[in-house]
Amino acid sequence: MTTAADCAPGNLVHARDRDWVVLPGTTADLVLAQPLDGDREFVTALFPEEIGKPGFGHPEPLPGEAGDFASASLLRTALRVASTAGAGPFRSLASIAVQPRQYQLVPLMMALRMDPVRLLIGDDVGIGKTIESALIAKELMEQGSARNMAVLCSPALAEQWQRELRDKFGMEAELVLPSTAGRLQKTIDDPDRSIFDQYKVTVVSTDFIKQDERRHTFRHRCPDLLIVDEAHTCVGTGGNEQQKRYELLSAVAAKPDRHLILVTATPHSGDPQAFSKLTGLLDPALRDLDTARSADRDRLARHFVQRRRHDLKRYILRDEVVEETPFPEDRDLQDATYRLDTDYTRFVADVLAHTRRQVRGGGGDHRQPMSWWTALTLLRCVLSSPAAAAATLRTRSLIAAGLSRAEAERLAKAAAFELSDDETTEGVDNVPGTLPVDLDALGDLPVGSAAEVETLAAFADRADALTGPETDAKLRLVIDRVKRQLVDGYDPIVFCHYIPTAEYVARHLKDELGRSASVEAVTGTLHPDARQARVDELTAKHGRHVLVATDCLSEGINLQDHFGAVIHYDLSWNPTRHLQRAGRVDRFGQPRRRVREITVYDTDTGIDGLVLKVLIQKHKDIADQTGVAVLVPDQGRGVLEALANALLLRGAQPEGQLSFDFEDDFEFGRAREALHKEWESAAERESKVLTKFAHTGLRPEEVEAELTALRQALGAPGDIASFTREALAQLGAQPIGEPRDRGFKAPVDPLPTGLKHALGFYEDTDQTVAPGSAPKAKAKGRSRTAARELLFREDLPVARGEHALFRTDPAVRALARYLLDAAVDASLPPEERPARRLGVIRTAAVDRRTVLLLARYRFRLTLPPRRADDEDLVLVADDAQVLAWRTAEDGRRVWLPDEETAALLAVTPDANTLPALRDQQARRATVEIKEEEVYAYLKARGELLADRLRDAHMRVREAAGQRRRERGAAAVRRITVEPSGAPDLLGVYVYLNAPTAQRHTPGGDR
Repeated sequence: MTTAADCAPGNLVHARDRDWVVLPGTTADLVLAQPLDGDREFVTALFPEEIGKPGFGHPEPLPGEAGDFASASLLRTALRVASTAGAGPFRSLASIAVQPRQYQLVPLMMALRMDPVRLLIGDDVGIGKTIESALIAKELMEQGSARNMAVLCSPALAEQWQRELRDKFGMEAELVLPSTAGRLQKTIDDPDRSIFDQYKVTVVSTDFIKQDERRHTFRHRCPDLLIVDEAHTCVGTGGNEQQKRYELLSAVAAKPDRHLILVTATPHSGDPQAFSKLTGLLDPALRDLDTARSADRDRLARHFVQRRRHDLKRYILRDEVVEETPFPEDRDLQDATYRLDTDYTRFVADVLAHTRRQVRGGGGDHRQPMSWWTALTLLRCVLSSPAAAAATLRTRSLIAAGLSRAEAERLAKAAAFELSDDETTEGVDNVPGTLPVDLDALGDLPVGSAAEVETLAAFADRADALTGPETDAKLRLVIDRVKRQLVDGYDPIVFCHYIPTAEYVARHLKDELGRSASVEAVTGTLHPDARQARVDELTAKHGRHVLVATDCLSEGINLQDHFGAVIHYDLSWNPTRHLQRAGRVDRFGQPRRRVREITVYDTDTGIDGLVLKVLIQKHKDIADQTGVAVLVPDQGRGVLEALANALLLRGAQPEGQLSFDFEDDFEFGRAREALHKEWESAAERESKVLTKFAHTGLRPEEVEAELTALRQALGAPGDIASFTREALAQLGAQPIGEPRDRGFKAPVDPLPTGLKHALGFYEDTDQTVAPGSAPKAKAKGRSRTAARELLFREDLPVARGEHALFRTDPAVRALARYLLDAAVDASLPPEERPARRLGVIRTAAVDRRTVLLLARYRFRLTLPPRRADDEDLVLVADDAQVLAWRTAEDGRRVWLPDEETAALLAVTPDANTLPALRDQQARRATVEIKEEEVYAYLKARGELLADRLRDAHMRVREAAGQRRRERGAAAVRRITVEPSGAPDLLGVYVYLNAPTAQRHTPGGDR
């Protein structure tokens, strides 16, 4: 009869004609177990009465199973690929498709010392905050410290987060957006469950979930772990919508045991109150800290990490550069100025004169005067492009014609969507009046005079007549600059502020460039799902590429692989937006040593030049001088209002002229000086504490031994490509495509039926059962009419229907697991078992007979609980090991050190092995592995590994500072690692010395 001790986590049990590994969570009534191959997709609940006896693991290899060198190598790599539950202290690194940089491990090490994790990651644009935060999330999920997680972000970034989590971290996330929430809710049968109970990982639109009818549900159902992207947009003084975001975060942060990771490249807004609210989300005690005090900085530093690019460019260990991060070395900054053509100058001057009348007195029709911000926004549209001008003026003419307020609101919202890409804007581009129509300034919307309606409509017609490079100097200049970039080998991104402008620029670039380059526009009119697809379609085309985009692409979507230059067609009046635009190409992974940034502005009005000097250039100067990128205090509102007053209330130019001298305007000069003084003061305060939050004292090299061992165990990315090609070829599906193509395809039909099922290809409507795996309901797969081939690529991201050559890709893992299961299934025909558990090779790399064992150990890990009154956290992990002995002259068995054993994995055969010799050596090896000495060594090795793993767990947590916490030392000492049963002996490989002309090696012993 099965006892409770038999069903302890990590033990093997036998049920349903196969062996299972018992998992934590097992109770007296149900035994939670996973297959012996470690496939978590087939975790099953067993009834105790089903378990008849303890499991015995894989049977010992039989002499008749001996294969060649290639088949033995396949099995070793398959085991390495299939293993995802590593026993080391960084459990997440065994199951991700990205190799973090040294500096990206610092936030993870900080997180390991926290419980709960409450962390603010404020690294520069392009450093990899998404990887850093997702790595922490993956680790917490692997450790069992978090059961589910959610990412809050803007809808424009939701697809990017979903793709990053899936492609790089193997986490399938559901999008919770206005377009998906209803569908997801319909899949839930239990009325007491929510989307966040049903789905383990979600990516959620912040503005969707913050609404009153949803905020309550999210507050009570929020997952254990919450990542908040662009967290600075949830604090500050941005009005009612920003306040709702803050209320939502405050409510979910109030639960003391919830993990919370805040991510932003601009944690300091220049507003101390906003930064205080941000840190207060992590811990209310952090809200009132004074960072000028050393003790308060120390306290905040436990929760806050902020590095600049220059901090991370070179990683130095013992005075030697051991890792260089491939940031571009330089940014080539260029100004591109232009003067308006004569007709365009008259048009702008006439619109300005009309706008002045509206601002000063409402146009004489007793309407409320136009607000200064609405007037300034109208001028921005006019100076952006004829297309944006025409759209704005027509909208205003319709409203002036006498729409009801409800109709006006509907039209204004439509105009906002059609004209301005404000879904991702912040700061000065996100204040009342940013919309093309300022409803608050329209009062009761009395009917405008027929003359005003006619004037606005006539302005729109004049704008239409100004389209094209013949009459639009700005467009003409940018067409020339784009052509120059293409000639120099730089594929550019042209950023516009307004949607009509982006479409207008893209249309004319297509006409001008013809077949010399592919051009596409990406704006907020596209659903977030479609934006990355549009970019992928563009970059997949041969030749040069030009991307025209609004600021919906200035965050989140990484474009450094395909583009090397940014052109600011329209200035953003938010300096951070310029930084984010450039950050799409000037970031980690950009292959160019130098990227280009070109700023376009006119020299007629002086408005662009002033904004460039007072806001954008000042932002850059402060960052260069202090190393701190601080947002514009108060969103620059004071200086912009002074600019508007100088331009609209006090300005007066001769008809048809656009020359302004803001420098002589006293009010504007005073506002500018006040802004710069406050800005510089905020930057100076923050720069004094920057090094503290860079965490230069937290050294990843303190755990370098653990990282090195893990990387060796996982193998290089190139190993996966070789393994996949070889495995498919051995199974009859010969890959098509050369290695230099960085990808290949392979036919599906020649593959064994079980593998096709595991890959999602099936011909029937019954259950899909992979060989050696537990039956389960048929997974989503391809029908018999779908394309019958597999497409693999070496680079991320991959398109829908393709697979990445990474360990975490489902197709790669399915292939590895099939090889493992097939290798131990003697009932399969030889052609379906390309990976063999026995091998004999002859090589000059050994001078005596050497035997290598491939073993998989299972361990039971006990980690400190999250709370003092909780039970210890028990995890089950496995670790693949290679061990080897050499036969000495006197016949003794000499076990090799780890370095020599590892070297054997790279050995290649130097001579053929005769079948008789192979069979003789295979029989001898299968006898040897049953000897007591070998069993004793394997057991002792398991105990030694357990001690090493425990030391590694302790070392990582000590390096991360866990001992400095209250109860930290005691918690670290409570970590235990114990072997769980005998190891699975999966492979036995004999190395014999290859013969030479001078020496004969009878029996292969020498």
